[in-house]
Amino acid sequence: MEILGLGVDICEIERMERALERHPSMRERVFTAEERTYCDSKARPAESYAGRFAAREAVIKALGGYRGKRWQDISVARSPSGAPSIRLEGNAKLRADALGISGVLI
Repeated sequence: MEILGLGVDICEIERMERALERHPSMRERVFTAEERTYCDSKARPAESYAGRFAAREAVIKALGGYRGKRWQDISVARSPSGAPSIRLEGNAKLRADALGISGVLI
């Protein structure tokens, strides 16, 4: 397997908690319905939201950035086993396709 890019990011849970409190529309703007359902089912939703936000940022870095970013172009899905996976759509998918990327590991 050839690795074309590597992205790393962190997001402080407390910072995410504050952001979600201050900007109630952030959930809908940034995260997909599937992600919101998963995160909001947790005892401390901000932990899951922070992880997904950091994953998005890391993918953007691994792709070398791209034009026309929309937050929901990159999302974190869960396989039946519970393992996270990255789903690309829109301009993120176009960028990955242009780079010959067929899959993103997380």
